[in-house]
Amino acid sequence: MKIKPRSPESFFYEGAQTGMLLIHGFTGSTAEMQPMGRFFQNQGYTVHAPLLAGHGTVPEEMKQTRWQDWWKSVLQGYDRLASFGCKRVFAAGLSMGGLLALRLTLHRPVDALISLNTPIEVRDKRIKWAKYVHYLRPFIPRGDKKEVHIEKEMFPYERFPLVCVASLWELIRVVKKEIGLVKTPVLVLQSQHDETIEPASARYIYSQIGADYKELKYYGNSGHILTLDREREQVFRDVHAFISRVIPEKK
Repeated sequence: MKIKPRSPESFFYEGAQTGMLLIHGFTGSTAEMQPMGRFFQNQGYTVHAPLLAGHGTVPEEMKQTRWQDWWKSVLQGYDRLASFGCKRVFAAGLSMGGLLALRLTLHRPVDALISLNTPIEVRDKRIKWAKYVHYLRPFIPRGDKKEVHIEKEMFPYERFPLVCVASLWELIRVVKKEIGLVKTPVLVLQSQHDETIEPASARYIYSQIGADYKELKYYGNSGHILTLDREREQVFRDVHAFISRVIPEKK
């Protein structure tokens, strides 16, 4: 039986004047952030997840984009929350979305940051060669599929544009140079069995970030898509508790 994925479109759930910006990952879509969005909507937040440029459509469209285009989508997403009247904004990013969320704190007022399985080092070391190989091989097939309980909720591309993989590597290097400038309170969440990035990435972010208040938490029964995996409800509760500790009066 064919699995019907969630919608990959941007979503905006209206709530109080506290906003939650959710940023999805590389070649993914807002579908992977919808359960987290509903959780925080139920907590009274106004929640927005922008669809990053080139995502949620076809790989050929993504091939025309670079990290600067994905970054612009994040800025537009933040500005939509601000124009709605949100006085406080929290940003949570999954995987590449975590890189973009880290950078966002240097360009917009963000009250707290949540980094979920954010890459500093990835398991596939060939990423460093993508900027050369893409001229010969424009696309690579998607790797191993996720478990059914995750796969049914995703909208993934079945092949990746290598030129975008090269741009992701460039973004990682940019954020590594900037991370010490980030002063926003941060919660770093990492799956111990992450099949995509090196879990040591979380320790690097935690140790190098310039924030005075920071927390680091690991999950032992989840893979890379932490927002859809078995421990997701615990993840959402942990994020909510962190925000409450940082800024008790959230609404």
